[in-house]
Amino acid sequence: MSFDAGRRRSLSVSLLGLVLGAGIWEYVGRHTQKSSFASFSATVSALWHMTASGELPRALRSSLELFAAGLGIAIVIGFLLGLVMARIEIVRTGLEPYVAMLYATPMVALIPAILAMFGFEFRAKLIVVVMFGIWPVLINTLEGARSVNPELIEVAKSYRSKELQLWGHVIIPYTLPFTMTGVRQSIARCLIGMIASEFLLSANGLGNLILIYTQRFDTAHVLAAVLSITLLATLLMGIGRGLENYFARWKVGV
Repeated sequence: MSFDAGRRRSLSVSLLGLVLGAGIWEYVGRHTQKSSFASFSATVSALWHMTASGELPRALRSSLELFAAGLGIAIVIGFLLGLVMARIEIVRTGLEPYVAMLYATPMVALIPAILAMFGFEFRAKLIVVVMFGIWPVLINTLEGARSVNPELIEVAKSYRSKELQLWGHVIIPYTLPFTMTGVRQSIARCLIGMIASEFLLSANGLGNLILIYTQRFDTAHVLAAVLSITLLATLLMGIGRGLENYFARWKVGV
């Protein structure tokens, strides 16, 4: 089977699975109380109504601003701190226990403390998103930088490369594929942090839509908001996967 034929087959199976899932959703929704669950057609209709009225685009814009800022900060801090921890042993020894503990800590449990310190402002939500997303980038960068082949560093030193040149010519290019794996994982975690902060701190964005329609017992609009988050997550994860595959070529020497 050729590559193109295999790809078409995979696409066909994926589309068939989506159609089957939508059919099950429609059937269950039509045989369930409306206040408990909505059919697929009712959800799509609600999604169209929210989009046409401008309600969904406004909420989506607010959420994406928070998500993009949080993810960007998480990537920068995680990448730089991971490199520093990999190259400076005393920093790694001192910070590794904290990294391990915070990565294992449910970040939602820290939201009340962040609320007490920073209130309901945008920066409080931004801190939540960063706290959700920073750890995969940091840990993957750290492991990638620590796994650099010592022979590569020795060769670079034999050419009298200084520390900054080692970082620019050896360590960072070698580490980037690992970092991009962390970025893909961080995208999902930042989305969770975005919704959690909108639920628990200040009600706006997509989280606010879910809260409003939940209070109205409008299940179709609740599911429409959730569906929009799912579609957004799928798109962003696809972009993340594409970037990861691109940088992975470096790791295999392509």
